[in-house]
Amino acid sequence: MSLLSRLANMFRPGRLTREIDEELRAHLEEAAGHGRDPLEARRALGSSLRHREASRDLKLIPWLDSLRADLLFAGRQLHKRKVTSLAAILSLGLAIGASTAAFRIIDALFLRPLPIAHPERQYALNFHGTEPNGTVDINESCNYPLFRLIAASVGDDANALALSFPLLWDLTYGSDQDLEQASAEYVSGRMFSVFGLRPAAGRLLAADDDSAPGRPYAVLSFDYWSRRFGRDPKAVGRTFRYGRDLYTIVGVAPKGFTGTEPGTVFDIFVPLLMNPGAGNPDFEWFQTLVVLKPGVAPERVRDRIQPAVREFWLGQVALHGDLPQAARDAIVNQKAVLEPARSGVSGMQRDYRQALLFLAFLVALVLLIACANVANLMTAQAAARAHEMALRVSIGAGRLRLVQLVLVETALLGTFAAAIGAVFAWWAAPFVVGRINPDRPPRLVLPADWRILGFTVALTVVVMLLYGLAPALRAARVNPFAALRGGGSRPSRLMHALVAAQTAFCFLVLLVAGLFVATFHRLSNQPLGFSTDRLLALGVEAQQAQPPSVWSHLLETVQAAPGVEKAATAGWPLVSGASWDNFVSLNGVPGSDVASFLSVSPGWLETMKIPLLAGRDFRPAETGLDQVAIVNRAFAERFFKGETVLGKTFEMPQSPNVASKFTIVGLTGDARYARMRDGIPPVAYVPFLTAPPGAMTVMVRTVSRNPLALVPTLRQTIAMATPGLRLNSVRTQQQLIDAQTVRERLLAMLAAFFVAVALLLAAVGLYGVLDYSVFQRRREIGIRLAVGARASHIVRGVSFGIFACVCAGAVAGLALGMASARYLESLLYQVKATDANALALPALALLAAALLASLPPLIRAIRIDPVRVLRSE
Repeated sequence: MSLLSRLANMFRPGRLTREIDEELRAHLEEAAGHGRDPLEARRALGSSLRHREASRDLKLIPWLDSLRADLLFAGRQLHKRKVTSLAAILSLGLAIGASTAAFRIIDALFLRPLPIAHPERQYALNFHGTEPNGTVDINESCNYPLFRLIAASVGDDANALALSFPLLWDLTYGSDQDLEQASAEYVSGRMFSVFGLRPAAGRLLAADDDSAPGRPYAVLSFDYWSRRFGRDPKAVGRTFRYGRDLYTIVGVAPKGFTGTEPGTVFDIFVPLLMNPGAGNPDFEWFQTLVVLKPGVAPERVRDRIQPAVREFWLGQVALHGDLPQAARDAIVNQKAVLEPARSGVSGMQRDYRQALLFLAFLVALVLLIACANVANLMTAQAAARAHEMALRVSIGAGRLRLVQLVLVETALLGTFAAAIGAVFAWWAAPFVVGRINPDRPPRLVLPADWRILGFTVALTVVVMLLYGLAPALRAARVNPFAALRGGGSRPSRLMHALVAAQTAFCFLVLLVAGLFVATFHRLSNQPLGFSTDRLLALGVEAQQAQPPSVWSHLLETVQAAPGVEKAATAGWPLVSGASWDNFVSLNGVPGSDVASFLSVSPGWLETMKIPLLAGRDFRPAETGLDQVAIVNRAFAERFFKGETVLGKTFEMPQSPNVASKFTIVGLTGDARYARMRDGIPPVAYVPFLTAPPGAMTVMVRTVSRNPLALVPTLRQTIAMATPGLRLNSVRTQQQLIDAQTVRERLLAMLAAFFVAVALLLAAVGLYGVLDYSVFQRRREIGIRLAVGARASHIVRGVSFGIFACVCAGAVAGLALGMASARYLESLLYQVKATDANALALPALALLAAALLASLPPLIRAIRIDPVRVLRSE
């Protein structure tokens, strides 16, 4: 019989049985037709059952048929135990889904190669140095004069590419009133050809487009072309305006290429030299990628770059003769380092590498808890089915047949769990990415392709082996005589070990999660030194150079707008990540200490509600040329040791052999400067120069409790009163602060979720073991109750061993937490794993979960009716 026919018979067992029976009857009828007695013919033919089974084995595939039968039986078993099966499927599905979602994010951010030619040859160029205080500094940014030396130094061994950090442009395809935002990137003109990319429409940038400034060409990404223009070919040739430049769209990048920064989908690519600050050696605004030629080792290219880097910095420090020697050595001795960047390189990778590592760690722990939980449930069920297994062995079933029976049920349960996990992962990965920064979420490419499918299948198989192998082996070792004879038994050592493992993993999850939650709470509740209530930060940009009177008129216009309580200008908002640091010297002696600076207008301290402790505010007529400053208390402590600072002076280097001398006219309270995690630095507030910069921030404190409600009014007021200026960003001060705690908020949120899952799984697992223990020992408990045992003795006897395992697991979890604490230090803020609260909360939570999970089985134990139990025995 052909293989296809045998396979077809697998799916029509009833028809096959009828055909075999008809064939047996035909043989008997044929014998009767030849004159033989029917009874004699039947005896000569032998057992019809044996012939039927032998014929079935010939007309189908026996092992596949047994697998089909086991699958049907497994489905009936899962349906028979609906509640237990549903709990196991949901717990496993949640764990598998969380693992798959974490892998999707990690794959998109760190593992998936860029859609370019030979991504394995791409390296990111960083500069490693040592600060004067001994700390290691990694600088990933570069300036254009240095880049030109690097590009020349690599010669024919590689191509050096410059790509700016992400920019959010306010551009217009029509009038200035029709502004829209797009993410843009300045890139080397040869980038597309080096990456081996072909245009989807028009042409791509070339090396000539980047050879000189003033070539305003732009290439759109395929994604932006589809969203903004509906893939209209006529988009090529259109123009848009950004600032003072009118850009011409010359082409569209190929589908799938959205830049080299995972987490950012670029809309527009423009030539590098269109950046107005390209020639400034103090302006580090892009990262450098090095793409090696075939057969070239990265060490060889690095050794060619290092002399060029040292030569450049030697020339720079020579221009600043007043720098301390330690600072000069730190600058000159920077080392060029090439790091593999087949998946690209981005700030999101740097900021979230360790956070995602610990996220994966928590997911793995939850997965192990789920596996231990389901393994305990299935072990208990296998023990409850010992009578059934003994009967199967007694009638001839082999040990491997029993293993197959249990493993098929395990596989069916795992398949349902994987399906639920896939749906959960499909939703969870984009949800988590969206929570990274709700105001401006990153854009990660999260395809559900063969990589994700392969990971999910492999994970499901491993999980099925973890929770299904032990019950299968237990079923194969069943003793028919003991099982059929009956009698109680105690939970196996394996079940006790799984309870301890669950508890240890759960304690570790609780400990780590508690540290993350405490970190977020303490970081977000740090004293700021200023008030965020009703405070707006308006980024204002000039399309062309403006006289100081225009900026003064802008401030007067905003101050007079309805709904504005107070307004002032600053170089940038506090706690926005921006900073201006410089050396400070006293009495003409070159200083080695650094202070932070910020240009502000008169009234800024009052607008921010930063207390003025002594002295005065800036006067309206004072500018940076008046060389006055207001310092904070940290500045006074650092440089003047707490002495009276009013009237004192300090110097700040401006250029070679030239330093600005400032007279202190005021002392303020301390306020957070650039980042929430940083301590309070010494800060000097100085007035704006006579010619203000081309962009500044207007800080507005509104009357309304919702400051964003005033934005349309302010936008219209600024556009009408100051036509040379425009808003390019609007954020509340609270949003800026929240952006500083995005990573901590994400970790705290996910940690709280995993805590809930881990506690639920641990409680279900403990309940299952205690329930099994009560069921197996019901005869013993009945006898004890019959002879007068107290309920407390029954409870102690049933629960003592399990709670001993819980305590042992908690101690093991504590040891694991102490061992892993040092790896968490960079993610924590003002909390430690050895804090009393950090240790007490997991212990109390585990104790509460264990008590709640143990109540139903223990109540059932003390309510056992001895008469009914002994009568059934």
